[in-house]
Amino acid sequence: MTCDRSTPRTRLATAIAVASLAGTALAEHPSRAVADSRPLGHDVSSYQKQIDWRAARAKGARFVYVKATQSDSYRNPYFSAQYNGSRAAGLLHGAYHFAVPSASSGTRQARYFLRHGGHWKADGWTLPPALDIEHSPYDARQPCFGLDRTALVHWIRAFSDEVRRSTGRRPVIYTTARWWDRCTGGSRAFGATHPLWLADYSGAARLPGGWSYPTIRQYASHGPLPGDQDRWNGTLAQLRKFADG
Repeated sequence: MTCDRSTPRTRLATAIAVASLAGTALAEHPSRAVADSRPLGHDVSSYQKQIDWRAARAKGARFVYVKATQSDSYRNPYFSAQYNGSRAAGLLHGAYHFAVPSASSGTRQARYFLRHGGHWKADGWTLPPALDIEHSPYDARQPCFGLDRTALVHWIRAFSDEVRRSTGRRPVIYTTARWWDRCTGGSRAFGATHPLWLADYSGAARLPGGWSYPTIRQYASHGPLPGDQDRWNGTLAQLRKFADG
């Protein structure tokens, strides 16, 4: 994922774990037997600017997450073109928010996100909203944004509750096991209800507390597709069902 600032961005690897999403869980565990056919995807931000979406689809892309917002003041200036362009090319698409918990409450940032691209609709093409929460890019000495574990869990819960109230879906949570365990104390409060997008470049990363498997894995920061490279941990039919809600 990316933090849009004037200084170099931070990138992480990802994967999404689908859990029981308030009545929208997948009917089966993603099969490990279909590894070679699992749909490819990617995630993009303003750094990718204008994208040739038909070329991305020709290279195998079947879904994409597009950065919409960051904190409670930044909007991706390319969001509309990227989001609508991906759909026109036949990709399932979703929006994500880069969290800055030190700036304002989870509720406020969720509302900002929802006003500027974060809404979900049951059209068969829209993936649930995603929350990107990871090491602070602003101060290496404060990876948890200066908040303690209890405060961060409350922040994530507030963001999630507002997204659920507005869209009917719980957000996907993008993170790394290292950050999650360090900054939330390995909280198990979200694993049963929130899909996990796990940063895992090695393919052997441990899971954050509360989740039993990842559903989307971001496995590289660059590759044939624009932006970060992702793979859905299941079949294309399961991915479509995930979008359907």
